[in-house]
Amino acid sequence: MRELRYNPLTGQWIMVSAVRKKRPWRPKNFCPFCPGSEETGYGWEVLILPNKFPMLDFKAKRPESDKFYKKARAIGQCSVIVETPEHDLNDLDELSLEQMIKVVKLWRDITQKFIENEKIAYLAIFRNKGEEIGVSLTHPHGQLYALPFIPLKARLKIENSRKYFKRFKECLFCSILEEEKKESERMIYENRGFVLFMPFFANWTFEIHVYPKRHIQWFTQLNERELEDLADILRVTTGTLNALFNEQMPYVMNVYQAPFKGKYDFYHLHIEFYPLLREKDKLKYAAGIEMGTWDFTYDGNPEENAQKLREACRKIVKRLKTKGKCY
Repeated sequence: MRELRYNPLTGQWIMVSAVRKKRPWRPKNFCPFCPGSEETGYGWEVLILPNKFPMLDFKAKRPESDKFYKKARAIGQCSVIVETPEHDLNDLDELSLEQMIKVVKLWRDITQKFIENEKIAYLAIFRNKGEEIGVSLTHPHGQLYALPFIPLKARLKIENSRKYFKRFKECLFCSILEEEKKESERMIYENRGFVLFMPFFANWTFEIHVYPKRHIQWFTQLNERELEDLADILRVTTGTLNALFNEQMPYVMNVYQAPFKGKYDFYHLHIEFYPLLREKDKLKYAAGIEMGTWDFTYDGNPEENAQKLREACRKIVKRLKTKGKCY
């Protein structure tokens, strides 16, 4: 069974797939993403593989209608982005800059592919890291979901951005970036094309965002220099998180591009990282108030935690031979 179910209370689509129950959990002595496996073969540097346990499929059948509830075809694509042939790397900061550039260029290319697909409304590119997140395979990889709908969180951002632009004739994200740079106390790193900062409105204890300085909506609008700058700042971002407590930080990374159908000149490409550790060896759980209301509590002082991230950033810039500067 594979279908989309609509929640009339929130306006969300729920992806339902019985095949997901069959996913393997950290198999020993075998990695399907390593070179030479049945799925990968040899001679590649970055790779897109079909998810063997997908929520979405272009061949998904139309579900039987329901008298009250709304259903839809689970049409789309779920893929794995294998970021390197090397198995024993922990995170993006351990990739060379050249390898990381290949990863972001792949993001650009798959964005171009799905922009041209009339069945796809939104492309979600994301990365899960750590057993705490539920990562079932440890080989460095990200994922993509090519969706036939616009997810609720993206819709909320789009609507608020539209309202702001209508009122002030300015991009909300550009205004946030200007304010963060002016205050500077939550700024962490910047290079020629991108900025890394903890937002004023952070939910997670060490949540950090990456914004392009130029007002763009999709990866396809990045030039070659900006792709290099993006690769640089993502290595710095993950390196900073891992240096914070001198251990590997579990996190979720989400890329927010504009949807593919309609005009979104007021919107702004951005990337958000949600780290799970609130202190060394202590997890931040999204519990009662967060799950029940979707409104987060923040335990601590964001500005003090941004300073900790700045100190961690300074530890790793020499090792990474970065293109920009720490604050």
